Amino acid sequence: MGALVSASPLVMAGFYLFRPSERLLALMRPLTLAAVFAAVANTVLGLVNMLVYVSRQAEPLPINRLAAGLAESLVVAFLSFGCLSAAWLAVAVGMRRQV
Repeated sequence: MGALVSASPLVMAGFYLFRPSERLLALMRPLTLAAVFAAVANTVLGLVNMLVYVSRQAEPLPINRLAAGLAESLVVAFLSFGCLSAAWLAVAVGMRRQV
């Protein structure tokens, strides 16, 4: 669900790129905010799941397992912010076309 929310600004930016309008630009702002919140929430959820897993182990885990869990938690944030970067670049091109 978080990936869909994070991809929605990119879809809206595609519409704006080809048909720039104030209405579409106004929708980009709340969609961007929702994508940022989704990225943060999914990253925190991944960290919580990793810490719960670590707490249930009888022995201390090696550092490579902890690093893998942390990396897996950060993938969603990377995807979300990558989509947002591409979306706002498309909006910038659309704004240039509008002028």
